[in-house]
Amino acid sequence: MRSRSVGKDPESGDHGCPAVWVGEDTKELAIQGVTADSDTVSRTVRDSPLPAHESVVRLPQRMIPLLREALDGAEPE
Repeated sequence: MRSRSVGKDPESGDHGCPAVWVGEDTKELAIQGVTADSDTVSRTVRDSPLPAHESVVRLPQRMIPLLREALDGAEPE
C-alpha cells in the first residue's frame, strides 16, 4: 500500500508512537497504536470476533484530530 503519513502522536517523543497513514490508492487507513491489554480485548470480542490475523490497538484521545484528517483523506472524491 502506497501511503501518506497523516501524523504521529506529538507527545510520543523519539520512541514507538501511535501514528496514522492513509493509502494513496486504496484509501485504506493504517493505524499504529499500543497493543490493547487483555481486559480491553475481552470486552471488544463481545461485539466483534478477533481472528488471529487481526489485533486491537489503543490510541490516545489526542490522536482524534489525526484520525479525522485521515478519514477525510480517505473519502471518495
